[in-house]
Amino acid sequence: MLAEKVGKYELVERLASGSMGTVYSAHDPFTNRLVAIKVAHPQHAEHTTNARKFRKLFFNEAHAAGMLDHPNILQVFDADMDGDCCYLVMELVEDGDTLEPYCSPDRLLSVPEVVGIVYKTAKALDYAHRQGVIHRDIKPGNILLTQDRDVKLADFSVAMITRADAMQTQFIGVLGSPLYMSPEQFNEEAITGQSDIFSLGTVMYQLLTGSHPFQAESLFAINQKISSAEPRPLGEFRSDLPQELSYTLGRMLKKNPSERYASGLDLAADLAVIFEDLDAVADEDGLREKFATIKSLGFFKGFSDADIWELIRACAWQTYSPGQSIIREGDMDHSFYIVLSGVVIIEKEGSVVNVLQEGDCFGEMGYLSRARRIASAIARTDVSLMKVNDSTIDRAAEDTQLRFHRAFVRTLIERLTDATSLLSQLRRV
Repeated sequence: MLAEKVGKYELVERLASGSMGTVYSAHDPFTNRLVAIKVAHPQHAEHTTNARKFRKLFFNEAHAAGMLDHPNILQVFDADMDGDCCYLVMELVEDGDTLEPYCSPDRLLSVPEVVGIVYKTAKALDYAHRQGVIHRDIKPGNILLTQDRDVKLADFSVAMITRADAMQTQFIGVLGSPLYMSPEQFNEEAITGQSDIFSLGTVMYQLLTGSHPFQAESLFAINQKISSAEPRPLGEFRSDLPQELSYTLGRMLKKNPSERYASGLDLAADLAVIFEDLDAVADEDGLREKFATIKSLGFFKGFSDADIWELIRACAWQTYSPGQSIIREGDMDHSFYIVLSGVVIIEKEGSVVNVLQEGDCFGEMGYLSRARRIASAIARTDVSLMKVNDSTIDRAAEDTQLRFHRAFVRTLIERLTDATSLLSQLRRV
């Protein structure tokens, strides 16, 4: 120990040491509680340019984290100097650990645990981003796992504060841990919250596989991999991972920030669906079965797996019992429907004009024209449908929306061609 006390805090036990300082447990006599205190290494007290830069970096953590109050972000209570000694006072996580040990192939956590950890971290990042704080150093060593398996996001020392009322000069340049940087971070381009999402994707990949997706021997090689190389598919490491997890991770690791999740909240929403599915693998409405159902339908011919997962996330899924109305004649309904299973009858003025089965679709004119429905759709058997409208399809990625609308137009053309052919036959009769 450097001393028995730092400021008013009585040092109790050395907990860990890193490049910036040593962390101790300490007693706060004012609140009568144990806290963690990070004490900067003595060399950083020197009156040099590098030491002054270090001290600014050291106290940046207090400034950034002090703006945040979230259950999954490690609290910073105090920051000061005792003589030449810089120190930070933080929430103490007793008997906790970082995620580093669980990135090893022989110590992997269960899939639900990994999903839960990334879900909580995504929510914490979403909160931080909305407060104008971008972490910029998401890595296993900065995510703490408490004894009761809760998550604490730590170390905001290189965080960027984007709030307009931020008074201090921001750190610029390549900051963070190279192996966990986003392409734009490595290449000194504009940084947004989506950079943190990329870094979190790298952590998630390690937690699931025990392997780093961009490991290389030099900074140049790491940059090349992060900027242009695709990581090995998860299926090459293990066969027990649901496909939707591969899709979610792939979207987190997109090279172009605009193709990643727009926010931590969007990511958390997808992870919540995956988590529920992991707890209900046998459920007939499970995501895998939805995927298999859609994949087999002609409407989705040419759609990639990623497109299908996008639609599963974006669109509404509905079930109907025999005799139940789906659309009533005269209704204002602006949705387009695809029959996933069962039989649907189309009635006009009480007469059956069409019978639809798995893979058929209906409602395209109402979807296009926003006019009142000119016919009714009724479930003849138990029916499962995909319901699409503007508000649902807008949730999907732009490429998926484009592919969907192309398929929609193709279906509409086929429907009009069939109608023209039928009219021609009737004229000949």
